Amino acid sequence: MAGLAESGSDPDVDLLYDINGLAKDAPHWLDRAVSFVGEYGLLLAMVLLVVWCWWSVRRRGAEDAVSSVAALVWAPLAAALAVLVNVPIRGFVERPRPFRTHEGLDVLVSGKTDYSFVSDHATITMAMAVGLFVANRKFGVAGIGLALLEGFCRVYMGVHYPTDVVGGFALGTAVALLLSPVAMLLLTPVVKAVEGSVWGGWLVRGPGRAAVGRGALIPGARKEGAGAEERDLAA
Repeated sequence: MAGLAESGSDPDVDLLYDINGLAKDAPHWLDRAVSFVGEYGLLLAMVLLVVWCWWSVRRRGAEDAVSSVAALVWAPLAAALAVLVNVPIRGFVERPRPFRTHEGLDVLVSGKTDYSFVSDHATITMAMAVGLFVANRKFGVAGIGLALLEGFCRVYMGVHYPTDVVGGFALGTAVALLLSPVAMLLLTPVVKAVEGSVWGGWLVRGPGRAAVGRGALIPGARKEGAGAEERDLAA
């Protein structure tokens, strides 16, 4: 399957030239910025988004904090697992990078000697975005937006075909969603045990956000011993 998309007459290659052609007309500083963002920036942004969501969940301390934190733990694990699944896929498809097969592309990063299908960057960002969506819809939508931008950047940089990106999105989504029930089944008890520990409880709930039933006072409830004190005063 090494000859996949080697013809320049198919929509995949046409779209590659259309998107990558934007780099030729763009100023040099913009190409450098897109290169950095597409190679490192969006991956870092996705990690920071997961951390931000964890901090929000921890500070709020809602009843679903344990399951939400478990889903956030699954997000990077899903990304790592999806990349491992991609290793045999790349070896089977053996699709060369587009600049090795097609001339006239403006390649913004060098040193890409491995196979093209599927895109690791697209796989990682979408797997984390879907895992984030399981934990929190609002943050998940933002994560999916970052993943889509990552896919565009990879084609813009001339290092992937559009179908490489689509394949990465599909792989990341499949791993994150299909294995999510099993992951949550395994991770939720672990997170709950961490929540109940002395040293790790802060990872799940912020100070003063302990779950009801663990010594936390219900708002509006009387403190223990208040009734006895009132009876003594009345006597």
